[in-house]
Amino acid sequence: MDKEEWSSKMLKIVQSLNSFHHKDSSNKQCKPFIVDGDIIGNVPPYVYQELEIYNGVFTVTADCVSLHKTLNTSTERTCKINNVLESLRDKNIFYALRGWRNEMYNGCKSFGQQPLFKMERSAVSLFGIQQYGVHINGYKEDQDKKVHMWIARRSYKKPTYPGKLDQIAAGGIAAGDSIKYTLIKECQEEASIPESLAKHAVSAGAVSYCFEDERGVFPEVEFVYDLKLPDDFQPCVGDGEVEEFYCWPIEKVKEKIVSGEFKPNCAIVILDFLIRHGIIQADTEPNFVKFLTGIHRDPASSCIERR
Repeated sequence: MDKEEWSSKMLKIVQSLNSFHHKDSSNKQCKPFIVDGDIIGNVPPYVYQELEIYNGVFTVTADCVSLHKTLNTSTERTCKINNVLESLRDKNIFYALRGWRNEMYNGCKSFGQQPLFKMERSAVSLFGIQQYGVHINGYKEDQDKKVHMWIARRSYKKPTYPGKLDQIAAGGIAAGDSIKYTLIKECQEEASIPESLAKHAVSAGAVSYCFEDERGVFPEVEFVYDLKLPDDFQPCVGDGEVEEFYCWPIEKVKEKIVSGEFKPNCAIVILDFLIRHGIIQADTEPNFVKFLTGIHRDPASSCIERR
Protein backbone atom coordinates (compact mmCIF):
# COMPACT_ATOMS: atom_id res chain seq x y z
CA MET A 1 0.00 0.00 0.00
CA ASP A 2 1.45 3.39 -0.95
CA LYS A 3 1.64 6.33 1.47
CA GLU A 4 -1.24 8.21 -0.11
CA GLU A 5 -3.63 5.27 0.12
CA TRP A 6 -2.62 4.59 3.75
CA SER A 7 -3.08 8.24 4.67
CA SER A 8 -6.54 8.40 3.07
CA LYS A 9 -7.72 5.24 4.85
CA MET A 10 -6.37 6.43 8.20
CA LEU A 11 -8.14 9.77 7.84
CA LYS A 12 -11.46 8.02 7.21
CA ILE A 13 -11.05 6.08 10.46
CA VAL A 14 -10.28 9.27 12.37
CA GLN A 15 -13.29 10.98 10.84
CA SER A 16 -15.57 8.03 11.60
CA LEU A 17 -14.70 8.38 15.28
CA ASN A 18 -15.92 11.97 15.15
CA SER A 19 -19.17 11.19 13.36
CA PHE A 20 -21.25 13.04 15.97
CA HIS A 21 -19.70 16.26 14.68
CA HIS A 22 -20.76 15.56 11.08
CA LYS A 23 -23.58 17.58 9.54
CA ASP A 24 -25.76 14.51 8.97
CA SER A 25 -25.52 13.29 12.58
CA SER A 26 -28.27 13.54 15.23
CA ASN A 27 -26.33 16.32 16.94
CA LYS A 28 -28.78 19.14 16.29
CA GLN A 29 -31.79 17.00 17.24
CA CYS A 30 -30.32 15.97 20.60
CA LYS A 31 -31.29 17.68 23.83
CA PRO A 32 -28.56 18.53 26.36
CA PHE A 33 -28.69 16.48 29.55
CA ILE A 34 -28.39 18.98 32.38
CA VAL A 35 -27.73 18.11 36.02
CA ASP A 36 -27.14 20.76 38.70
CA GLY A 37 -26.92 23.39 35.97
CA ASP A 38 -24.16 21.66 34.01
CA ILE A 39 -24.40 19.95 30.62
CA ILE A 40 -23.10 16.43 31.05
CA GLY A 41 -24.50 14.73 27.96
CA ASN A 42 -26.57 14.70 24.77
CA VAL A 43 -29.83 12.76 24.61
CA PRO A 44 -30.99 11.62 21.15
CA PRO A 45 -34.67 12.06 20.17
CA TYR A 46 -35.51 8.35 20.26
CA VAL A 47 -34.31 8.30 23.89
CA TYR A 48 -35.89 11.44 25.35
CA GLN A 49 -39.22 10.55 23.79
CA GLU A 50 -39.22 7.36 25.87
CA LEU A 51 -38.12 9.21 29.01
CA GLU A 52 -41.15 11.50 29.05
CA ILE A 53 -43.35 8.90 30.77
CA TYR A 54 -40.87 8.63 33.66
CA ASN A 55 -41.64 12.17 34.77
CA GLY A 56 -40.92 11.43 38.42
CA VAL A 57 -37.27 10.92 37.47
CA PHE A 58 -36.67 12.87 34.24
CA THR A 59 -37.98 16.25 33.15
CA VAL A 60 -38.09 16.65 29.37
CA THR A 61 -38.71 20.16 28.06
CA ALA A 62 -38.38 21.79 24.65
CA ASP A 63 -34.80 22.77 25.51
CA CYS A 64 -33.28 19.98 27.57
CA VAL A 65 -33.52 16.81 29.62
CA SER A 66 -32.88 17.09 33.34
CA LEU A 67 -33.47 15.15 36.53
CA HIS A 68 -36.57 15.81 38.63
CA LYS A 69 -36.00 18.66 41.06
CA THR A 70 -36.68 16.42 44.07
CA LEU A 71 -33.65 14.24 43.30
CA ASN A 72 -30.85 16.04 45.11
CA THR A 73 -28.31 13.41 46.13
CA SER A 74 -26.11 11.07 44.13
CA THR A 75 -27.57 8.06 45.93
CA GLU A 76 -31.19 9.04 45.19
CA ARG A 77 -30.41 9.81 41.57
CA THR A 78 -28.51 6.56 41.05
CA CYS A 79 -31.37 4.48 42.43
CA LYS A 80 -34.13 6.21 40.46
CA ILE A 81 -32.20 6.38 37.18
CA ASN A 82 -31.29 2.71 37.25
CA ASN A 83 -34.88 1.74 38.09
CA VAL A 84 -35.90 3.47 34.87
CA LEU A 85 -33.11 1.77 32.94
CA GLU A 86 -34.17 -1.65 34.20
CA SER A 87 -37.74 -0.87 33.07
CA LEU A 88 -36.47 0.15 29.63
CA ARG A 89 -34.34 -2.99 29.41
CA ASP A 90 -37.40 -5.12 30.13
CA LYS A 91 -39.24 -3.37 27.31
CA ASN A 92 -36.35 -4.22 24.95
CA ILE A 93 -36.56 -0.80 23.30
CA PHE A 94 -32.89 0.11 23.05
CA TYR A 95 -30.15 -1.90 21.37
CA ALA A 96 -27.61 -0.54 23.86
CA LEU A 97 -29.34 -2.13 26.85
CA ARG A 98 -29.09 -5.60 25.32
CA GLY A 99 -25.45 -5.42 26.34
CA TRP A 100 -26.27 -4.89 30.03
CA ARG A 101 -23.06 -5.33 32.03
CA ASN A 102 -23.95 -4.84 35.71
CA GLU A 103 -21.10 -2.32 35.88
CA MET A 104 -21.55 1.27 37.02
CA TYR A 105 -20.06 4.36 35.39
CA ASN A 106 -19.88 7.81 36.95
CA GLY A 107 -22.02 10.64 35.64
CA CYS A 108 -20.03 13.82 36.27
CA LYS A 109 -19.18 17.09 34.57
CA SER A 110 -15.50 16.22 34.13
CA PHE A 111 -13.06 13.52 35.09
CA GLY A 112 -12.08 13.39 38.75
CA GLN A 113 -15.09 15.31 40.07
CA GLN A 114 -17.54 13.79 42.52
CA PRO A 115 -20.19 11.84 40.59
CA LEU A 116 -23.61 13.43 40.27
CA PHE A 117 -24.94 9.87 39.97
CA LYS A 118 -23.85 6.43 38.78
CA MET A 119 -25.33 4.64 35.79
CA GLU A 120 -25.26 1.16 34.24
CA ARG A 121 -22.42 1.15 31.71
CA SER A 122 -24.47 -0.04 28.74
CA ALA A 123 -26.87 2.90 29.17
CA VAL A 124 -24.32 5.71 29.23
CA SER A 125 -24.41 6.12 25.43
CA LEU A 126 -28.19 6.72 25.54
CA PHE A 127 -27.48 9.94 27.40
CA GLY A 128 -24.28 10.84 25.54
CA ILE A 129 -22.34 11.02 28.80
CA GLN A 130 -18.58 11.22 28.56
CA GLN A 131 -16.84 7.89 29.07
CA TYR A 132 -13.25 7.28 30.14
CA GLY A 133 -10.93 4.35 29.57
CA VAL A 134 -7.29 3.25 29.65
CA HIS A 135 -5.35 1.81 26.70
CA ILE A 136 -1.90 0.28 27.10
CA ASN A 137 0.53 0.05 24.18
CA GLY A 138 2.68 -2.98 25.00
CA TYR A 139 5.86 -2.98 22.94
CA LYS A 140 9.48 -4.08 22.88
CA GLU A 141 12.65 -3.24 20.98
CA ASP A 142 14.88 -5.77 19.26
CA GLN A 143 18.69 -5.69 19.24
CA ASP A 144 18.62 -3.14 16.42
CA LYS A 145 16.26 -0.88 18.46
CA LYS A 146 13.40 -1.59 16.05
CA VAL A 147 9.97 -1.42 17.68
CA HIS A 148 7.63 -4.42 17.82
CA MET A 149 4.14 -4.09 19.33
CA TRP A 150 2.02 -6.68 21.11
CA ILE A 151 -1.47 -6.86 19.65
CA ALA A 152 -4.48 -8.69 21.11
CA ARG A 153 -7.34 -10.25 19.18
CA ARG A 154 -10.59 -9.73 21.04
CA SER A 155 -12.66 -12.75 21.96
CA TYR A 156 -15.25 -13.72 19.36
CA LYS A 157 -17.74 -13.88 22.26
CA LYS A 158 -17.38 -10.24 23.29
CA PRO A 159 -20.59 -8.22 22.86
CA THR A 160 -18.75 -5.35 21.15
CA TYR A 161 -16.28 -5.64 18.26
CA PRO A 162 -15.82 -9.42 18.57
CA GLY A 163 -12.69 -10.74 16.91
CA LYS A 164 -11.23 -7.29 16.22
CA LEU A 165 -7.60 -6.40 16.94
CA ASP A 166 -6.88 -4.38 20.07
CA GLN A 167 -4.15 -3.10 22.41
CA ILE A 168 -2.39 -5.66 24.62
CA ALA A 169 -4.76 -4.47 27.36
CA ALA A 170 -7.47 -1.83 27.65
CA GLY A 171 -10.68 -1.15 29.53
CA GLY A 172 -13.22 1.37 30.72
CA ILE A 173 -12.83 3.11 34.08
CA ALA A 174 -15.67 1.91 36.29
CA ALA A 175 -17.22 4.00 39.08
CA GLY A 176 -14.87 4.21 42.05
CA ASP A 177 -11.76 3.09 40.14
CA SER A 178 -8.69 5.19 39.38
CA ILE A 179 -6.73 5.28 36.13
CA LYS A 180 -3.77 3.45 37.66
CA TYR A 181 -5.97 0.80 39.27
CA THR A 182 -7.72 0.19 35.95
CA LEU A 183 -4.39 -0.05 34.12
CA ILE A 184 -2.99 -2.66 36.50
CA LYS A 185 -6.28 -4.60 36.63
CA GLU A 186 -6.65 -4.78 32.84
CA CYS A 187 -3.01 -5.76 32.36
CA GLN A 188 -3.41 -8.62 34.82
CA GLU A 189 -6.83 -9.78 33.66
CA GLU A 190 -6.41 -9.56 29.90
CA ALA A 191 -2.72 -10.29 29.31
CA SER A 192 -1.43 -11.78 32.60
CA ILE A 193 1.02 -8.88 32.94
CA PRO A 194 2.09 -8.79 36.61
CA GLU A 195 1.82 -5.58 38.59
CA SER A 196 5.61 -5.54 38.90
CA LEU A 197 5.74 -4.88 35.14
CA ALA A 198 2.49 -2.95 34.65
CA LYS A 199 3.47 -0.29 37.20
CA HIS A 200 6.27 0.83 34.86
CA ALA A 201 3.78 1.92 32.16
CA VAL A 202 4.46 5.52 31.17
CA SER A 203 1.62 8.01 30.83
CA ALA A 204 1.47 9.31 27.24
CA GLY A 205 -1.54 11.62 27.39
CA ALA A 206 -4.90 10.74 25.90
CA VAL A 207 -6.93 10.51 22.71
CA SER A 208 -10.45 11.90 22.52
CA TYR A 209 -13.30 11.86 20.02
CA CYS A 210 -17.10 11.62 19.76
CA PHE A 211 -19.04 9.24 17.53
CA GLU A 212 -22.53 7.81 17.36
CA ASP A 213 -23.87 4.44 16.28
CA GLU A 214 -26.95 2.29 16.88
CA ARG A 215 -26.16 2.25 20.62
CA GLY A 216 -26.13 6.02 21.09
CA VAL A 217 -23.60 8.83 21.45
CA PHE A 218 -20.03 8.18 22.59
CA PRO A 219 -17.93 11.13 23.75
CA GLU A 220 -14.82 9.29 24.93
CA VAL A 221 -11.43 10.03 26.45
CA GLU A 222 -8.91 7.19 26.45
CA PHE A 223 -5.89 7.66 28.72
CA VAL A 224 -2.89 6.23 26.89
CA TYR A 225 0.10 4.44 28.43
CA ASP A 226 3.22 3.01 26.82
CA LEU A 227 4.58 -0.14 28.43
CA LYS A 228 8.00 -1.30 27.26
CA LEU A 229 8.14 -5.04 27.93
CA PRO A 230 11.17 -7.32 28.29
CA ASP A 231 12.25 -9.09 25.12
CA ASP A 232 11.42 -12.50 26.60
CA PHE A 233 7.97 -11.54 27.96
CA GLN A 234 5.00 -13.45 26.55
CA PRO A 235 1.46 -12.25 27.36
CA CYS A 236 -1.05 -14.97 28.20
CA VAL A 237 -4.83 -14.91 27.88
CA GLY A 238 -6.29 -14.16 31.28
CA ASP A 239 -10.01 -13.52 31.68
CA GLY A 240 -11.15 -14.88 28.34
CA GLU A 241 -11.69 -11.47 26.71
CA VAL A 242 -8.76 -12.12 24.34
CA GLU A 243 -8.38 -14.94 21.81
CA GLU A 244 -4.65 -14.65 21.24
CA PHE A 245 -1.70 -12.27 21.08
CA TYR A 246 0.66 -11.31 18.24
CA CYS A 247 3.97 -9.49 18.29
CA TRP A 248 4.44 -7.58 15.05
CA PRO A 249 7.03 -5.12 13.70
CA ILE A 250 5.64 -1.62 14.00
CA GLU A 251 5.52 -1.22 10.21
CA LYS A 252 3.18 -4.22 9.99
CA VAL A 253 1.05 -2.74 12.79
CA LYS A 254 0.93 0.53 10.85
CA GLU A 255 -0.43 -1.28 7.80
CA LYS A 256 -2.93 -3.29 9.83
CA ILE A 257 -4.60 -0.29 11.52
CA VAL A 258 -6.08 0.80 8.18
CA SER A 259 -7.18 -2.70 7.16
CA GLY A 260 -10.48 -2.68 9.05
CA GLU A 261 -9.25 -5.44 11.36
CA PHE A 262 -8.77 -3.15 14.36
CA LYS A 263 -11.37 -1.83 16.78
CA PRO A 264 -11.47 1.80 15.53
CA ASN A 265 -10.47 3.58 18.73
CA CYS A 266 -7.58 1.12 19.17
CA ALA A 267 -6.39 2.09 15.69
CA ILE A 268 -6.14 5.75 16.65
CA VAL A 269 -4.37 4.93 19.91
CA ILE A 270 -1.71 3.30 17.73
CA LEU A 271 -1.78 6.27 15.36
CA ASP A 272 -1.01 8.45 18.38
CA PHE A 273 1.89 6.10 19.27
CA LEU A 274 3.25 6.34 15.72
CA ILE A 275 3.17 10.14 15.86
CA ARG A 276 4.73 10.39 19.32
CA HIS A 277 7.54 7.99 18.42
CA GLY A 278 8.37 9.81 15.19
CA ILE A 279 7.29 6.96 12.91
CA ILE A 280 4.83 9.36 11.27
CA GLN A 281 6.16 12.88 10.74
CA ALA A 282 4.68 16.18 9.58
CA ASP A 283 7.16 16.59 6.71
CA THR A 284 6.04 13.39 5.00
CA GLU A 285 2.43 12.87 6.13
CA PRO A 286 -0.03 15.17 4.30
CA ASN A 287 -2.83 14.58 6.83
CA PHE A 288 -0.63 15.02 9.89
CA VAL A 289 -2.53 18.03 11.28
CA LYS A 290 -5.91 16.47 10.55
CA PHE A 291 -4.79 13.38 12.44
CA LEU A 292 -3.75 15.46 15.45
CA THR A 293 -6.94 17.49 15.62
CA GLY A 294 -9.12 14.44 14.99
CA ILE A 295 -7.70 12.35 17.82
CA HIS A 296 -7.58 15.20 20.34
CA ARG A 297 -10.99 16.76 19.85
CA ASP A 298 -13.05 17.94 22.83
CA PRO A 299 -15.82 15.32 23.01
CA ALA A 300 -18.15 17.78 24.75
CA SER A 301 -17.70 20.60 22.21
CA SER A 302 -20.83 19.85 20.18
CA CYS A 303 -23.27 20.32 23.03
CA ILE A 304 -21.43 23.41 24.27
CA GLU A 305 -21.43 25.02 20.83
CA ARG A 306 -25.14 24.35 20.43
CA ARG A 307 -26.15 26.11 23.65
